[in-house]
Amino acid sequence: MTATDQAATVTIPLLIDGRDVDGPITEVRNPARLTETVGGYATGDGASVDAAVAAAEAAFPGWAARPARDRAAALTLTADAIDADLANLSTLLTREHGKILADATAEIANTARTLRYYTGLADYASRETTTEDHRGRIVERRAAMGVVAVIVPWNYPVLLATLMIAPALVAGNTVVVKLPDNSPLALALVLRRLASAVEPGVVNVVAGSGQDVGAALTTHPRVRKVSFTGSTATGRAIMRDASVNLKNLSLELGGNDPAIVLDSATVDAQLIDELVRGAFTSTGQVCYAPKRLYVHRNLFDEFTEAFTAATDTLVVGDGLDPAVRMGPLNNRQQHRTVTDLIQASRSEGASVAEVGQYLDADADGGYFLRPTIVTGLRQNSALVQQEQFGPVVPILAYDTEDEAIALANDSEYGLAASVWSDDVDHAFDVGRRIQAGSVFVNIHRVGASDPSMPFGGFKQSGIGRGHGEIALDEASEVQILADRIDMHTKLTHPKKARP
Repeated sequence: MTATDQAATVTIPLLIDGRDVDGPITEVRNPARLTETVGGYATGDGASVDAAVAAAEAAFPGWAARPARDRAAALTLTADAIDADLANLSTLLTREHGKILADATAEIANTARTLRYYTGLADYASRETTTEDHRGRIVERRAAMGVVAVIVPWNYPVLLATLMIAPALVAGNTVVVKLPDNSPLALALVLRRLASAVEPGVVNVVAGSGQDVGAALTTHPRVRKVSFTGSTATGRAIMRDASVNLKNLSLELGGNDPAIVLDSATVDAQLIDELVRGAFTSTGQVCYAPKRLYVHRNLFDEFTEAFTAATDTLVVGDGLDPAVRMGPLNNRQQHRTVTDLIQASRSEGASVAEVGQYLDADADGGYFLRPTIVTGLRQNSALVQQEQFGPVVPILAYDTEDEAIALANDSEYGLAASVWSDDVDHAFDVGRRIQAGSVFVNIHRVGASDPSMPFGGFKQSGIGRGHGEIALDEASEVQILADRIDMHTKLTHPKKARP
């Protein structure tokens, strides 16, 4: 039976200590066709979390004691299984999430690549540095933390989960993974493949509401670290909960990412295509997508006309249709959020251009919006200040470079940004002045942040860094072993008097 068949006919249970655990079932609907049930998944509660954490804690000593290369071998086995089922997993992801099939296929394929990337870092994870000098022998090593809770977002569920889970496992930790409430099915199937490659209890999977299951994880006294990707508001709540017992945290949070088009840029087809792809891939539901565009006034009219014309070619519909370039939004709440921001922009008197075209007449059957371009907003407008996470983009004009940088930095977020110029060296200079964890030059779309590049945000866009070698550092503790012979003292004992 294929992954798609399973999603259509079988609910996915929780996975605790290598065993299936039943629970109340939540249905998953296709956001492109809301009458279509894609599948279902079991949900748990605080007791489920207790059982999962206990299993992970029991499995931890044996897993951490295994050589890092042996731990990493499980990732390779999982990557091979993903590759063998790429088409089915990709189709399932499109049906439950809404993103077009090409993007779903890229996410699943990049998940396998990410697993193999972290397999190659096994030696880095187990490195030790020994210093022998007049002080004695001092060893610096990395030690696994214990049980890591991984809380996964819905926008890129399979890949983003892997970017948190893979380094945690290679570093020697065990994990309890909370599935996202939306689009959990493809991820759940991938996690079951991963769990089958390791001992029971190393990988545990739970699901349920953030108020119940999420809070139980973030406050659990035996969870040593929480890795979370998602909204800043939820990140704040996790930070409050985790402070009770001083958990280690890695938080990759929201972004309201600016793109600055300098007056030294050429507004050509390549620049426009890159920004259209960046803004509207996955219907704009990408944490580091360009979400506000600042264009030099000398180029503003030319840029806006070209950007609007290119966006108008996008076809909106069911992501399984090869003619479609943009699918629906993933869920009702996100659809409402984006719709409200568009209406607020209209109320401010902005120019709102809904472009693109629907593939068929049943667009009302899903969470669809056409790509939308907004001009005439002020810097303090809601669409400029908030992360829209959808297919609507404001374009604002600026007059000086200093003004553009100030506008870009005028945000509580600092995840990513981009600078566009024919003068790459100057673009790098401008990038150094932008308060963001990643600043891209003449690119700003999915894939610009390679898995080997540290990723994370300034300000309220997160704490810590993921991806690359640094993710292994964040999943482990520094331990020092020291024999300080320079501090040894020779004990002398007075001689006893002879009788």
